[in-house]
Amino acid sequence: MGWAFYEARRTKMVPKTSKIRRRRGFSLVSVMIAMAILLAALIGTSNFRYYSALDAQKAAAKITAARIGLMLCESWRGLGGTGTYDPATSLGSALTITQSTTGPAKPEDFTLLGSYTITLNGANYYITLSWKDVSTGLRALNTIVTWAQREQETSSLNDADKSFKLTTYAL
Repeated sequence: MGWAFYEARRTKMVPKTSKIRRRRGFSLVSVMIAMAILLAALIGTSNFRYYSALDAQKAAAKITAARIGLMLCESWRGLGGTGTYDPATSLGSALTITQSTTGPAKPEDFTLLGSYTITLNGANYYITLSWKDVSTGLRALNTIVTWAQREQETSSLNDADKSFKLTTYAL
């Protein structure tokens, strides 16, 4: 009984059970795909944050330029649009204003009042004030503000790449 029983059991009488071994964990390919997805998300997030901060700085500079232009126009208009207006004496206590020999180009048909440089928040804003008599008793007051959008330690009028123009009228 020994040999025949063993032989019958080994071949067909008792079916072999095959054990499939499943390994738990991750394959190298799945780990690499997950890392690539995480890296893409991380780079996208950091780019978004960088460009958001950069756009916020650009917006702040533009808002500052608009406020400077509006303040100069309103101050000048408040004095009746006089041809002797000097923002360095009128607003010099609140801002760092220096008179300049050059500034942004004025409109062709306007008379130049003066060019100025205002330093605010570590940035230079270059201003040209000009005026034109539209009719008897009505004067157009023009303000052009330019600034360097790109970050630079010291900027000059040649570095200015953005501008804001404002015209108001005085009686």
